[in-house]
Amino acid sequence: MTERRYDPTRGEWVTFATHRQNRTFLPPADQCPLCPTAPGRPATEIAAADYELVAFDNRFPSFTAEPPEPSVAGDDLTPVAPAAGHAEVVVFTSDHDATLTALPAARLRALVDVWADRTTELGRRPEVGYVFPFENKGEEIGVTLNHPHGQIYGYPDIPPIPAQEIAAARRYRDEHGSCVWCDVGVREEDSERCVVRGSAFAAYVPFWARFPYQVYISARRHAPALPSLTAPERDDLARVLKQVLVAYDGLFGFSMPYVMAVHQEPAAPGHGDVSHLHLELSPPYRTATRRKFLAGSELAAGAYVTDLAPERTAAALRDVLARETAEPGRHEAAA
Repeated sequence: MTERRYDPTRGEWVTFATHRQNRTFLPPADQCPLCPTAPGRPATEIAAADYELVAFDNRFPSFTAEPPEPSVAGDDLTPVAPAAGHAEVVVFTSDHDATLTALPAARLRALVDVWADRTTELGRRPEVGYVFPFENKGEEIGVTLNHPHGQIYGYPDIPPIPAQEIAAARRYRDEHGSCVWCDVGVREEDSERCVVRGSAFAAYVPFWARFPYQVYISARRHAPALPSLTAPERDDLARVLKQVLVAYDGLFGFSMPYVMAVHQEPAAPGHGDVSHLHLELSPPYRTATRRKFLAGSELAAGAYVTDLAPERTAAALRDVLARETAEPGRHEAAA
């Protein structure tokens, strides 16, 4: 069953993809479907002896170009729709034990190009309304494959959180005549919450951070989406992202789990004046041994309560980068 059901009490669509219940779950490394196909072993998803970056259709997609008809009938109160859209996997490296953090900045630059290319290609498809690249890293986040990879969803419409951002940005433009993300960026990149300021992107713990070590990486000019970036801007995004990832891994001495998501202009025209390209990285840890769980207030009310001040967490991340600069270690390519 793959279908979408409308929740009239929140004005949101919920997607059901029951076939994903049986997807591959944390296989041993020698049975990883994202590793290169090796002689004498069963074929994997990638028919190559080695590779750098690979993108392909998800075998267990939440959205497809030709979805089946819904299993139930909808009505005016609770409509039902096919789960039209697209779902891809992006594998970052052939090295099963690597992480995005450990890869050179040049590989992250190539990843930015892949994201931009797939945004353009998927955005042309009539069944896609919003292109959403993301990475779920770590078993704490709920990954089912440990091989370093991300995904790209082509939603049939604008998902709730990007839609809220666009609506808020439009209200702000109507009231103030400027882009809220541009105005926030100017303030944050010169504040004690700034972690890294590049030539084209700035990384900061937002004033309103919902997770203790949440970081936004935002374009310093009004760039609406990945394809609109120039080559130097893409270079800088890769550099800034690399530094944030290095800071995360150096913070508590282990490879930090996180959700990384790209927020950008929808596929349909008419939002470029209020859509502002930014990445949101949300790690679950608040100390080396304690995680931030979404419980009663966050999960049930949607009202986040954060445990640490953004000024404190940004300072901790800057300290990691300062140590790395003074004594370069395994992430010497951070800059």
